[in-house]
Amino acid sequence: QVQLVESGGGLVQPGGSLRLSCAASRSIFNIYTMGWYRQAPGKERELVATITKSSSTNYADSVKGRFTISRDNAKNTVYLEMKSLKPEDTAVYYCNLRLIDLVTDYWGQGTQVTVSS
Repeated sequence: QVQLVESGGGLVQPGGSLRLSCAASRSIFNIYTMGWYRQAPGKERELVATITKSSSTNYADSVKGRFTISRDNAKNTVYLEMKSLKPEDTAVYYCNLRLIDLVTDYWGQGTQVTVSS
């Protein structure tokens, strides 16, 4: 079993920045992607960004140019740098780890990001 521990959420004003971190509890060799999803109140969970072990990235259109995903394979950690935050970015952000079988997912407990003045 793998545990994902997130940190870095909080309250920020529009236009501000936050950095989320997610650390896996152990090394895993058969990772396909690590990434971030988010869920706003009354909405379904949606993909924000993912990154492969070779650092290929994928972003939701709504965050392109504002968010940057990165990973440290040695630390089993993935990061999400969020800039130019908007109120519509407000959501619970969940860390995800997907194995190469493409059906096994691990999730973090979620961290709240609130963008408000």
